[in-house]
Amino acid sequence: SGSMSTVVADMATGWHVLRIRCYSAIKAAGNNKYIRSGNFNIGGHSWYITYYPSGYDDDSVGFMSLFLYLDEAATDHAVVNARLKFSLLDHQGKPDSAYSKDHGQIMSFKSAPAPVGWGYTRFLKTDAVWEGSKHFKHDRFIIRCDVTVFLAIRTEAATRQAVAVPPSDLHKALAELLSKGEGADVTFDVDGELFPAHRNVLGARSSVFKAELFGSMKEKMAAPVVIRDMESYVFKALLHFIYTDSLPAMEAGEEIVMAQHLLVAADRYDLKRLKSICENKLCGRVTKRTAMTTLVLAEQHGCRGLKEACFAYLLSLGSLKAVMDTDGYDHLRSSCPSLHDELIAKLDVSKRTKKD
Repeated sequence: SGSMSTVVADMATGWHVLRIRCYSAIKAAGNNKYIRSGNFNIGGHSWYITYYPSGYDDDSVGFMSLFLYLDEAATDHAVVNARLKFSLLDHQGKPDSAYSKDHGQIMSFKSAPAPVGWGYTRFLKTDAVWEGSKHFKHDRFIIRCDVTVFLAIRTEAATRQAVAVPPSDLHKALAELLSKGEGADVTFDVDGELFPAHRNVLGARSSVFKAELFGSMKEKMAAPVVIRDMESYVFKALLHFIYTDSLPAMEAGEEIVMAQHLLVAADRYDLKRLKSICENKLCGRVTKRTAMTTLVLAEQHGCRGLKEACFAYLLSLGSLKAVMDTDGYDHLRSSCPSLHDELIAKLDVSKRTKKD
């Protein structure tokens, strides 16, 4: 007879995003000057990043230096083994492999009696080429630190024959049910395009659909339900999410517009997860072209996080003139005067704070 055991390393993974704004002013602080990030928790331990905009020492002048540390105030003398990776994020908020560094091995961190951290003295050369790259826009860029904490190593004894359990394919089955329309008991008419669907699925996912399809509209199911004030392609994406809990594939240039439309649809049909997904996507895509329209959208649909992200971007432009030059400013002032006044008040406070 035979037996089997397995050696397992328990791990916890996580990441922290560090946004660098007003880079030129920070860099002017000089060599061997660092800025500490806020604390973040991964694997039950508190961590922080030190960022040296002009290099850690004389040998790293002209380079950006980055290090990861345990928090000496929050962690005892124990050694913590972890692996780290620093990356620059591209315009889509994804790590760029060309600007990523990974030690490729497990490092030992400790916070006392003297902090021991790991990182890179020459993470990135801060020359004109870097400052003209796609990652460096409006005097700002974004760093991400991925951390894998190794918690314990243990041995598991096998008590039975291992069986490979395939991942859930429920979303695929429901997507097929939607696409084929088998057993559909309700049809929607959106801008002349018909969409067969299933009342039980819609009602289970949306309290609004439940109230409509099993309440006031229950006796009218023979005729298509007309959906107004929504494009057919948006409703199709909405149904896809309801059935699969995921967004459909789309071109990169379509993501922002689709996220805006789906946020409105999600709010209309009380799909909280979809609304949060759209809000999160839009938070990372605020630009001079989209800031004003996104701000109005956030105000109209109660998206506090998105509203604050728009305010933060507009305040970073530094002046009222720069804000007025953004697309949609006149529309904001005429259609949402109270929101416009709130923005102006924040600009005024920001200006006074800088003077102080």
